[in-house]
Amino acid sequence: MRLATYEHGGTVHAGVVSGDGVHAFPAGVTVLDLVRGGSAVPGGTSVPLAEVRLLPPLDPPAVRDFVAFEEHVEAMVAPGAVPPEWYEAPTFYFTNPVALIGAHDDVPIPPGSRRFDFELEVAAVLGPEGIFGYTIFNDWSARDLQLREMKVNLGPAKGKDSATTLGPWLVTADELESYRDTGGFLRLDMRVSVNGEEVGHDLLSNMGWPFEELAAYAARGTRTRPGDVLGSGTCGNGGCLAELWSRGSTREPLRPGDVVEMTVEGIGTIRNTVVPGVELPPVRPARPRPRPRRRSR
Repeated sequence: MRLATYEHGGTVHAGVVSGDGVHAFPAGVTVLDLVRGGSAVPGGTSVPLAEVRLLPPLDPPAVRDFVAFEEHVEAMVAPGAVPPEWYEAPTFYFTNPVALIGAHDDVPIPPGSRRFDFELEVAAVLGPEGIFGYTIFNDWSARDLQLREMKVNLGPAKGKDSATTLGPWLVTADELESYRDTGGFLRLDMRVSVNGEEVGHDLLSNMGWPFEELAAYAARGTRTRPGDVLGSGTCGNGGCLAELWSRGSTREPLRPGDVVEMTVEGIGTIRNTVVPGVELPPVRPARPRPRPRRRSR
């Protein structure tokens, strides 16, 4: 089943996608309600998908983004020598759950960024008893802001704070079980193009851990909630421009007018256009030392 949240006629609805149309659930029912264990029967006539604006499939309590592809780590962190710590346990960061955008929404460049990038990922959405479903996850990245932040051994913060695309809908886990390989991984084809030119291609089954293990790690020593989103992290083989840059590519960062399209087998396609962002004044730098280290007596 494919569950969507969408806007039609000035009203937000949740519904089931079937073919080229979507059937709405009763008013007030959200996809998050269903993820939490609720039930509803769609009614009324089907609305063509071409007439709706697809929103992020759900409003998640939290969004964690892992770095689960070894090839991506090798390209980005230490070419030819993946840090041994990566193999010891999954690593993730929390990203901004209120910065989610829909499958075809425009994406403004973050204030102050000149090296804007995409990241091709898949996300799992947790249910009451394991993984409820999957969606495409584009972790838009301001690489210049991210680089500065991570030099102080913290972050990413504003480098990843502006936008994350989820969509086009949430595919329930049972729909993708036929893609599962003998190791427990989902063998889904993943592709990304910029302005119609393919720049990245990988398999989701190249993750270092299956999503079930990422979910268990996320809950280790704490608790997760139904609706929490777990990103796979960027796939390898051109899953982002920064990977290509690390290999000597001179490809330009994303610019206004660029169209980024991602397709994942069994899930669907998202397509976003980059647009100019808001120009803000420069950030005031911190005051430096020296200054008194203690009160005078």
